[in-house]
Amino acid sequence: MAIRVVANPSSGKGRAGRQLPLVLQELDRLGMDYDVVTTRDAAHLQESVRAAREAGDERVIVCGGDGSIHLAVQELADSETALGIVPAGTGDDNARLLGLPRKDVEAATRQAALGPISRVDLGHVVTADGTSRYFLGVMSSGFDSMVNERANAMTRPSGDARYLVAIIGELRTFRAVHYEADIDGRPVSGEAMLVAVGNGCSYGGGMRVCPDADPADGFLEVTWLHGVRKTTFLRVFPQVFSGGHVRSRHVSTTRARHLRLDAPGQIVYADGEHVGPLPAVIDVRPQALRVARLGGTA
Repeated sequence: MAIRVVANPSSGKGRAGRQLPLVLQELDRLGMDYDVVTTRDAAHLQESVRAAREAGDERVIVCGGDGSIHLAVQELADSETALGIVPAGTGDDNARLLGLPRKDVEAATRQAALGPISRVDLGHVVTADGTSRYFLGVMSSGFDSMVNERANAMTRPSGDARYLVAIIGELRTFRAVHYEADIDGRPVSGEAMLVAVGNGCSYGGGMRVCPDADPADGFLEVTWLHGVRKTTFLRVFPQVFSGGHVRSRHVSTTRARHLRLDAPGQIVYADGEHVGPLPAVIDVRPQALRVARLGGTA
């Protein structure tokens, strides 16, 4: 069985680099034959995964966070090469989605190398500038995307404090935006603080923004947080960690296979990565990814 290990040593503030020797030790213990690539940057990671797919490798094991997984998915969608994940990021929402071990490197390595393979859905988005991306987890637009934009533009402070400062800064200026959508042929419009489209249920390290999303049901889950006062937003939004926000009268949810989304000045993030500006066309791609996951079938 041809296996390629692709590791992003900078993921999780260096966690992936520290974990890589443990991953390789476990593969050696299992008697696996593998190649390993330590990536220099995002382009090198994607190139390495592409090379594995083109070589016909049965599995690519990615040691990294959600950003690394997002890059790998671009190359493995609609291919016969399966994705194995050894979580090493700060959020690891996609590993959480697939029920993979997030605290046990050896167990995650065994699952990635030898675990049964199943097919899961992917989301696919094309933005106004022509950017086309698959996503395994959540695509979002609105407040959370603008926080990401603000944080990415900041040089100080570092680490998690940067996002806290970005959230505070965005709260001062963000206003509800008028969205226009077509959801499976049904027109929808109105003010929104954010709109999230989930193939998976969470982002941001366990924020269950689309709690009913299932990556194997052939649908995307749409969460629409309507335009509200900031005091109401501050009361409703923290409930996203439990998924309880969907019970609020200020939140609407629906399932969809295809939607078009537009709002002035808004951008799209998917799996925590910048994609491009609205308008965007979003579709579900059923069973587009082969992945080693708990409960999979060979």
